[in-house]
Amino acid sequence: MTMSAVDARRRREDTPDTAADFARLATLPAGPEREELSEKLVTAWLPMAHRLAGRFRNRGENLEDLQQVAALGLVKAVDRYDPAHGERFEPFAIPTIVGELKRHFRDHTWDMRVPRRVQELRNKVRLGIRELSLTNGDRSPTVAELAAHTRLSEEDVLAGMEALDSFRALSLDAQMGTRDGEEGPALADRLGEREPGYDTVVAREAVKPHLAGLPERERRILHMRFFRDMTQSSIAEQLGISQMHVSRLLSRTCDRVRRRVEDSPADRELVHA
Repeated sequence: MTMSAVDARRRREDTPDTAADFARLATLPAGPEREELSEKLVTAWLPMAHRLAGRFRNRGENLEDLQQVAALGLVKAVDRYDPAHGERFEPFAIPTIVGELKRHFRDHTWDMRVPRRVQELRNKVRLGIRELSLTNGDRSPTVAELAAHTRLSEEDVLAGMEALDSFRALSLDAQMGTRDGEEGPALADRLGEREPGYDTVVAREAVKPHLAGLPERERRILHMRFFRDMTQSSIAEQLGISQMHVSRLLSRTCDRVRRRVEDSPADRELVHA
């Protein structure tokens, strides 16, 4: 069979001739007969919904889950379609189905990229909870029941359950609860701030051993400038040299200490930690 024949066959499967059924559906009141015809139309158009779901298969979600979401969008499209408006069903249904898939990714997928194994565990556990809820009623399945149903270890089930509530990033403006159940401060209010004094301590510890190797006059100039906060003019007057000479000595000495710190692996790691 040629590719054109395959495409034509797929096109026929995706776009069945259901105009008469939709015209009849529009005349039926709510009841078993309408539900039966709606189900028939959904079944007829399901290949198209699955094809649309396949477009999203490489985004970390299980294909079966995506097909279920697409089928839900198809049910909504069948229920809302009115042939009296003159539009064919296919162009009406596609935006509804794709919109349902996009909402699924908006509400049920990760804000950040996580390992594929974690995504798969979450999807299996979520599907297992959904399937077991059909037989357990309102009771939530236990870890042991989920492990038996999904054929996962209990450790993997716990990891999947933890991931169920961990795919959405928490806003820094989120209000944190208190033990009394009242709203507490925002999450951002509980985050620490960078302490600039730490950087000063680290820098001093990094340069300290290299200062000891400087000539006496250069150590004295650095001390007066950076520890006693004296101006270059005051230093020059006290030492009996020009202010320009003090400026050159400061610049040369600081460059020398900086190079020594950068050439020392231990000091470089300390400064950039």
